[in-house]
Formats: sequence, C-alpha cells, structure tokens
Amino acid sequence: MFPYKKIMVSSGIFSFMLLGISATRPPEDGEGKYKNLKVVSKKIGEDEMERLMHSFNAQLGVKCMYCHKLINDDFSQGTDWASDEKKEKRVGREMLKMTMQLNKKYFDRKMDKKMTTTPVIWCKTCHRGFSRPPR
Repeated sequence: MFPYKKIMVSSGIFSFMLLGISATRPPEDGEGKYKNLKVVSKKIGEDEMERLMHSFNAQLGVKCMYCHKLINDDFSQGTDWASDEKKEKRVGREMLKMTMQLNKKYFDRKMDKKMTTTPVIWCKTCHRGFSRPPR
C-alpha cells in the first residue's frame, strides 16, 4: 500500500502545479486588459502601466483626472479610462509620440512600447512639474 501513497501524493502535487501555472498565464487573445491604447503596448502589465501613469503625474504635476474623464461626471460612478473625450489625453498621446521620436532621432534610443527603456528626453525635460511647460 505504501507505493500507492507516493503515487497519490506525487500526482496531487503535480496537479496543483499545473493549476498554478495555468492560472498565471497571460490572456491568449493577444489583447491586454487595457482598452484604447494607441501608443503604449496593448500587452503592458498592470505594474508597468501604474509606473508609467505615476511618472506622468509626477512629471506634469497633475492627477489622473487631468487626462481621464469621470463616467457621467460623477466620482461615484468611477473613471472612463478609455475615453478620448478630454483634449489633454489626446495631446498627451501626441507628446508621448514626439518624445519617442526625439529619443530615437537624436539619441539613438528606441523606446519600447511598454516604456521600460530609460529615455533621455521625457516629459520632465520641458514640463519640469507643470502641466504646461514654463517659458
């Protein structure tokens, strides 16, 4: 009866291992959890996205609502992160494209779409903590 216990325990451990691996897999469809990403990779992870957004907040001296719209202009309903209704978000996207181009052209620094490459030129280069660059 002893060999059967080893087989049962081994198969149980193996089953839990397979369950754990399958539970941590990224989505199979190639799409990430974020919608309406046009410059940043659709496969960006949650930690990377948080780091990027907090970086924008710090470098521009703004909060999330500067670029993102509340659902029905009501805090209790949450934020419509995917909406392009606010001009600031559309402009921010163009500014991000511009900094990526400047880094590539003048510093031979190609930024990946997950924004993990350290840029030479970034928002803070011009903005220095202000929503509009000071003169």
